[in-house]
Amino acid sequence: MTHQIHDLIRIFDESFYQTYNSKLIKGQHEPVYIPASIETPFHQIVFAHGFYASALHEIAHWLVAGEHRRLLEDYGYWYCPDGRNKAQQLEFESVEVKPQAIEWALSIAAGFTFNVSIDNLNGAQTCRFSFQTRVHKQVLRLVEDGFSERTEILLKALSEFYSTPWPLMAEQFEWQCPEEFLDAV
Repeated sequence: MTHQIHDLIRIFDESFYQTYNSKLIKGQHEPVYIPASIETPFHQIVFAHGFYASALHEIAHWLVAGEHRRLLEDYGYWYCPDGRNKAQQLEFESVEVKPQAIEWALSIAAGFTFNVSIDNLNGAQTCRFSFQTRVHKQVLRLVEDGFSERTEILLKALSEFYSTPWPLMAEQFEWQCPEEFLDAV
């Protein structure tokens, strides 16, 4: 299956521009969320370098953000770039669990491969499998308890466009931590 970024942009914009005044924008550099202003009268979810995975990730952050947060640049959240120490990395991972769980669901609905992102190539390393286990538990909770209305809208639109199974089911998120890392989890 081919995943073209222009398809994802169209699906997102058709789903949310009218109701939420928000557009998905292909950026040239680092991702950023920019609320509407006098210069640009719509909210911009800018993803990195035209990458499909980056777009899904940035959309997931938008889907997590509440109404107030969507009025703030980058949702008003703390961000420490690549090069984080271990404490900063663990804090980063704790706030990334839910967005990455939603990103995983979006990926399944789009028939796209999901990989967790620790986003810290030049910093302290943590156990990727421990983080993925937490993301996996979160996505299973979301599948069981239900997604937010906005997330549900996009999941259905992606599933319809890519002809993937709907509704999402726990079996679609099979993942198991390799045995040699179970103690770290």
